[in-house]
Amino acid sequence: MHEFKDIRNILVIKLRNIGDVILTVPVFRALRENFPDAHISALVNSGTEDVLTGNLLIDEVIAFDRGMKNENTLRKCAGELAFLKTIRGKGFDMTVDLTSGDRASIISFISGARYRLACDPEQDGFLGKRHLYTHLAKKDLNQHMVLQNLNVVKQFGINTVNLAVDIFIPEDARMFVKRLFEENGITESDKVIHIHPTSRWLFKCCKDEYMAETINWLIAEGINVIVTSSPDKREMEKAKRILSLCPSLVTRHSSLLLDLCGKLTIKQLAAISKASDLFFGVDSAPMHIAAAAGTPVVAMFGPSWTLHWGPWDSKISNPKNIYPERTGLQPFGIHTVIQKDWQCIPCGKAGCNGSKTSKCLDDITPEEIKSVLGNILVNRK
Repeated sequence: MHEFKDIRNILVIKLRNIGDVILTVPVFRALRENFPDAHISALVNSGTEDVLTGNLLIDEVIAFDRGMKNENTLRKCAGELAFLKTIRGKGFDMTVDLTSGDRASIISFISGARYRLACDPEQDGFLGKRHLYTHLAKKDLNQHMVLQNLNVVKQFGINTVNLAVDIFIPEDARMFVKRLFEENGITESDKVIHIHPTSRWLFKCCKDEYMAETINWLIAEGINVIVTSSPDKREMEKAKRILSLCPSLVTRHSSLLLDLCGKLTIKQLAAISKASDLFFGVDSAPMHIAAAAGTPVVAMFGPSWTLHWGPWDSKISNPKNIYPERTGLQPFGIHTVIQKDWQCIPCGKAGCNGSKTSKCLDDITPEEIKSVLGNILVNRK
């Protein structure tokens, strides 16, 4: 380990989205194992904090109010300055910036911490940005994001062999699901699949008709299906369109389908996944939450790179064999990614030719999906 002295107060910064935040958990474990007596804080965007709250590795979760950006210039500046003053007053000895954005770099510097760790921004951001840090880790883009995050501290001797990504589920969320199952006649012997067909990025979603056909097939097989989405207007509209295409809603099988779209907190969503036999959905934050809950995941991927963003198996023992193929259908531990084996994947674009629709997802047929789900369900009997 590099010579880090008198580390009593640590701040980890990840000002990104829900899925990005949950993949930082091993960093907190590495810090806790190497500085067991330190007070460790997480700074995240408001709305993402619940994926870290309750985690015993973390003493405090600080939420940055993203609503400030909607204020007028005077209020926004006053709010930003007040926030920086609060961070400065906490007396951090070390900051670990996992964001690499301009705001995070300024927060890290203004904190006054003696040690400020980050991944080298190279040419990203404003001139001289890299000089706001004291320790810069080299980028390695040929790794999953879990390992990219961990490398920021690992390169300076702060490491852990436990790479588990987990989420704390409180008792009230567990009881919520228990009551929900009881009210809907779902017993321990029943098969339950949690389906989250939407993403905040709609170009990561497949055809509504194909998703509806898959849901209807599962229900016809006697499997309980719980469908969720975020309360975001566009996601709700998409989820409702999918459900409107399910004939099961007007047949005797309708009792096997639970519509919880827009109704759950992050903790309740995690509890639903935890209580389910399988999670099926697209590349999204709920996919990462389900994986963190320890539930087998089947996820459809389009323009994203599976190596970076595929569902993480916390029982991993060999980090060198994580999604070894660039594209195509591939398993990783208990999880499976369905993706076309096309040369243009991963393009990382928001749909084909700016269309906001990804052909590589639209062309994943219900037959392909049913084949994967069917094999997994048979093996889990």
